[in-house]
Amino acid sequence: MTVETKLALLVEEVRAFSQQHGEPQAFADFRANALQQAAELDLPKPDRTNISKWNFIDVATHTVESAAYASLDELPADVKAIIDAEAQQNLYIQRNNTPAFTRVSDALTAKGVIITDIQTAVRDHADLVEQYFMTTAVKVDEHKLTAYHAALVNGGVFVYVPRNVIVEEPIQVVFVHDNTEASLFNHVLIVAEQSSAVTYVETYISTVEEAKGQVNVVTEVIAKDNAQVTFGAVDNLTAGFTAYMNRRGHAERDAKIDWALGLMTSSDTIYENTTNLIGDNSTSDFKMATVGTGTQKLNFTTLIRQWGKNSDGQILKHGVMKDAAQSIFNGIGHIMHGGTKANAEQESRVLMLSEGARGDANPILLIDEDDVTAGHAASVGRVDPTQLYYLMSRGISQTEAERLVIHGFLAPVVTNLPIEGVKKQLTEVIERKVR
Repeated sequence: MTVETKLALLVEEVRAFSQQHGEPQAFADFRANALQQAAELDLPKPDRTNISKWNFIDVATHTVESAAYASLDELPADVKAIIDAEAQQNLYIQRNNTPAFTRVSDALTAKGVIITDIQTAVRDHADLVEQYFMTTAVKVDEHKLTAYHAALVNGGVFVYVPRNVIVEEPIQVVFVHDNTEASLFNHVLIVAEQSSAVTYVETYISTVEEAKGQVNVVTEVIAKDNAQVTFGAVDNLTAGFTAYMNRRGHAERDAKIDWALGLMTSSDTIYENTTNLIGDNSTSDFKMATVGTGTQKLNFTTLIRQWGKNSDGQILKHGVMKDAAQSIFNGIGHIMHGGTKANAEQESRVLMLSEGARGDANPILLIDEDDVTAGHAASVGRVDPTQLYYLMSRGISQTEAERLVIHGFLAPVVTNLPIEGVKKQLTEVIERKVR
């Protein structure tokens, strides 16, 4: 069978999937066009990581329909443990590729806030979705993986906050993976209109021990003038996936996008995190923690690109590598021409717990303007023996001392997660991985 024939079959499958889910004709055409672009585009080229043989694309990618949850009592215990009592009024749960539970408070609905699965959004809020879906933050034709994502998206969530609306309690989203065959092509689209504010916290959690498919997640956060978005996440998917995670922010005048990410997925993963500070006085504070184990290969590229005058970009990345895990940490602060008085700061630090582990931390500053401030720090090494000595001199065993040092090392991210259940989950995942 020729490549052209395979592509033609896939286009028909994409259109059939779109029709099955009641999507507008325009979105079916969008998918088909994206798939055709994917055939011509190259894979991304992450620094010092050869992904040419990684299985990101499988024509047998599975969308798994699963039963919904009639109530929260039906959730698995480890999923139920991360549901925040306050967030229960504004909660979305996806099971594999199925919208499984949605609850939005009457108060938010009355204010025009939308929290719904992405396919419902495509049908019921077509004008909004068409305006923002891969038009501003992430573009379809960036590379092969963004195009395949646009063609094959089979899950995700849409959050819309109207102008001047302040969402007081966090919105919680949980993506449950409990079927080995399921692939996750999730699209998360958050739009905060002028002078609005929202805190969004998502968790990816596997309740099975292995996976066979792909993860291709694209997140777009749009913060209009004077909007504030706090985005928290814990990725805790199992081994066996080939994973690409792209989280992107777009901040306009006086807008703020803050990130707190616990990246604990056990599969080989490429992470792209970019925030574009478009408007004057826009800001972004990015914090990330990760633990790599086994033979994982991990590549983290974090970029804050600053066009706005007086913009401020902060990057903090802490990672722990053990066993034979390998990681690349690229932190990039890019002040564009015209971004006077901008400030770009970054810090990347990696602890290696095993002889076979490897971590590279690469701080990069790209400055195209004179009247700015910028700074960076990076380190790769083992647990500080002075810290261990101090703790052990007070009767703490070496194993327990190392555990305490590691938790302290990752604490700047853990403490910034705004939901206690998710914060506790991340602490437990870290504990399990570093033991």
